Amino acid sequence: QVQLVESGGGLVQPGGSLRLSCAASTSIFSLYGMGWFRQAPGKQRELVATITSGGTTNYADSVKGRFTISRENAKKTMYLQMNSLKPEDTAVYYCNAGIGPFRFGQDGYWGQGTQVTVSS
Repeated sequence: QVQLVESGGGLVQPGGSLRLSCAASTSIFSLYGMGWFRQAPGKQRELVATITSGGTTNYADSVKGRFTISRENAKKTMYLQMNSLKPEDTAVYYCNAGIGPFRFGQDGYWGQGTQVTVSS
């Protein structure tokens, strides 16, 4: 069982920045694919960004050029740097992790989520 703990959410004005973190409990973190998903009220959970064990990244079109996903294997932590935030980025952000034959967003482990609110 892998524990994932997100942090870094909060209230920010439009145009502002936040950095989310996801700390994992596994000692083989470097072998895990990691991803960020978000869910806004009344909407389905959606992909934000993913990063494979090899460092390949993928982004939703809505966040390309504004968000950056990264990982620091020595700290067993994944990050999401969010810049130029918009009100439509408001959601609960979840960390997802898996290993082996793993489908982002469908399999693996999930964190408890961290709230991001973009509002003036």
